Amino acid sequence: MAQALRPNTAGGLFATDGKPHPLQDTLMVVTLVLGLTSFITAMFSHLHLLSSWAGLVGILTGAYGQWVSVTTRERFGLIIGLGAAGVGFLLGMANGGLFGGVID
Repeated sequence: MAQALRPNTAGGLFATDGKPHPLQDTLMVVTLVLGLTSFITAMFSHLHLLSSWAGLVGILTGAYGQWVSVTTRERFGLIIGLGAAGVGFLLGMANGGLFGGVID
């Protein structure tokens, strides 16, 4: 029961190693923001450019974030952001795509 006597110094939920990861945390936040933006704007068909581009960049950012992630907390946030970005990207592509209406 030695672990009961030590306080949790990991700094957060699922951060198991107790070390700071500024790159991974930044990638996680950027992926979440882009995924949320893409998912919300996908509900409006006239915002397909924003939705598809935000989704594409969110997918790429999230994929790189998964590659360099260290803790479960980072991977959990990245998967949520990747899912939202993927749905937003696909709905944006269905409504007009990356260049729909801009390039004929």
